Amino acid sequence: MIYQSPTIQVELLEDNIARLCFNSAGSVNKLDRETIDSLNAALDAIKQNSAVQALVLTSGKGAFIVGADITEFLGLFAQDDSVLLPWIAEANVVFNKIEDLPFPTISAINGFALGGGFETVLATDFRIADTSARVGLPESKLGLVPGFGGTVRLPRLIGTDNALEWITSGKDQRPEAALKVGAIDAIVAPEKLESSAIQMLKDAVSEKLDWQSRRARKQAPLTLPKLEAMMSFATAKGMVFKIAGKHYPAPMTAISVIEQAASLGRAEALKVEHQAFIKLAKTDVAQALIGIFLNDQLVKGKAKKAGKLAKNVDTAAVLGAGIMGGGIAYQSASKGTPIVMKDIAQPALDLGLGEASKLLAAQIKRGRSTPEKMAKVLNNITATLDYTPVKDVDVVVEAVVEHPKVKSMVLAEVEQNVADDAIITSNTSTISINLLAKSLKKPERFCGMHFFNPVHKMPLVEVIRGENSSEETIASVVAYASKMGKTPIVVNDCPGFFVNRVLFPYFAGFSGLLADGADFAAIDKVMEKQFGWPMGPAYLLDVVGLDTGHHAQAVMAEGFPDRMAKEGKDAIDIMFDAERFGQKNSKGFYSYSVDRRGKPKKDVDAVSYELLGAEFGELKQFESDEIIARTMIPMIIETVRCLEEGIIATPAEADMGLVYGLGFPPFRGGVFRYIDTMGVANFVALADKYAHLGGLYQVTDAMRELAANNGSYYQTK
Repeated sequence: MIYQSPTIQVELLEDNIARLCFNSAGSVNKLDRETIDSLNAALDAIKQNSAVQALVLTSGKGAFIVGADITEFLGLFAQDDSVLLPWIAEANVVFNKIEDLPFPTISAINGFALGGGFETVLATDFRIADTSARVGLPESKLGLVPGFGGTVRLPRLIGTDNALEWITSGKDQRPEAALKVGAIDAIVAPEKLESSAIQMLKDAVSEKLDWQSRRARKQAPLTLPKLEAMMSFATAKGMVFKIAGKHYPAPMTAISVIEQAASLGRAEALKVEHQAFIKLAKTDVAQALIGIFLNDQLVKGKAKKAGKLAKNVDTAAVLGAGIMGGGIAYQSASKGTPIVMKDIAQPALDLGLGEASKLLAAQIKRGRSTPEKMAKVLNNITATLDYTPVKDVDVVVEAVVEHPKVKSMVLAEVEQNVADDAIITSNTSTISINLLAKSLKKPERFCGMHFFNPVHKMPLVEVIRGENSSEETIASVVAYASKMGKTPIVVNDCPGFFVNRVLFPYFAGFSGLLADGADFAAIDKVMEKQFGWPMGPAYLLDVVGLDTGHHAQAVMAEGFPDRMAKEGKDAIDIMFDAERFGQKNSKGFYSYSVDRRGKPKKDVDAVSYELLGAEFGELKQFESDEIIARTMIPMIIETVRCLEEGIIATPAEADMGLVYGLGFPPFRGGVFRYIDTMGVANFVALADKYAHLGGLYQVTDAMRELAANNGSYYQTK
């Protein structure tokens, strides 16, 4: 044994080849400070051992190195630049040591080698991967650029254009794609990984492979003609800005870093990377995106924990076909849980099966599936008009029309036709789970399972706990949602549950602006371009459906009359009364048509302005800040109320619910991250400016107290 620590072991193999194995005590290898320090000591021990003629890096886990330990680095990011800059420079000395060893080196990559894990293997002369490998630099998804030499070594290895695409997109790459561009040198079966790596090293030692010239290329300036470089970087900037926009600075920064470092050797190029890294690490965007990553880990951790309490869900059923039922059936079947789709009408079943087929055909068209896989998924869906195939399923998702009497009747009927221990759920967006539970003899096996439309795209599932829902029921539904590839968040029962409860105050703020003469298209523009929503409130209402919005608004007003009841007609009423239901009948706030390429197209509609003008008078201009304040303050305060009332358990789950369920701008991190970034006291002062607008603009006493104590919702900002 050459070196041993809790995270790394190094031994000398035959032919004087040293094997360095990353093998930490946890379930995965991460690049935390302990591992980097151990790697440094291990490399010193290897260099001092005169017998060593080559080095192979391996992993004792199912994944090589999943990345840096971001939880540990958050504390570092809060430090002053005078602390952060020397730290990152010292960490890079370790990776340079790998690259500067006086003999050939190779990485044997299994599973994930991402971020710092991929930067580790970039420092070796060769890279060989097994078929399970995934490599890449996802730092831009966290609002950062690579910090351990990724922007320096990758362009010199695979070319500027390929490196720009990999780094700015942050996507992980399959071994075939990595081999094609030269990021790895070979792909082998898992059982041949280490022996193949050792054979490559032997070939390098015997000079059959030229490892010195490969290494020299990674350390030298980029060999790009000046004109080609100018065109390459200009094109990349244009394309990336179009996708990332002004709210996500990391991808554009990555291009600038590679451009500035193109003419520099390794030492100077790394300095450019370090400066950019620490600058981005301090931004609100990085804090927000890292916050989302950590919140996602927390939510997934809770789901994993629930799996231990859950009963197995091997078969499922959805009641009510159509678009929603077909979407749920597709999601379950495509993730390996066979599902029965029941309806009372054959045309509805045909529509549901058609929806599943359409989604599968789209997967094939994009190269993500095959006809064989499509057939397998469709065979996992059983369409039926009676209850016979439902009687033995483990879980039932009721997804019939959003009407309490109809749902109650169907649920009572279901209970008589399933096994005694089958779990029953309702996919409802507004109807009280406690109310629906009254129609069941065993309410402990019942809860809500609220999917978002379109099911295949929206990652969130709200699991709604009723007052009688058992822990096993909740855990089993959470586990089933996870198995379906969704992110489940458990909420307690109340009108609108969590997501819709906080969405409708936002719509109320929007309606209030329209009543005061604001232009709906101008509001949409501000909320999309400046605040960062994927759709402004008018467009979102058109997509949701003004009839659906009108119904849900009435439910919310009944549930929270002190804040959400309204006097007189608002914009939603006006559109509903004019039978302008949005995209579903091609006219809402906007009008909808199909362009020459068959894609949906939205246009501002003069009729909408006439209808709104007749009720509210002439249009007036509003400043962007006022538009953002008047729409967002009600949503933010309602989200805080949900936390205070225990509807949602933690700020992390609330923020993930908003990002995954509503498309809350990820670069803002969610409502609680947004408040913390602004400062609770600053938010309270802003809300007080608009307090005259009614109950939705009144901050809670607890929030006021938190502001007075200079507190925050997250422990680390």
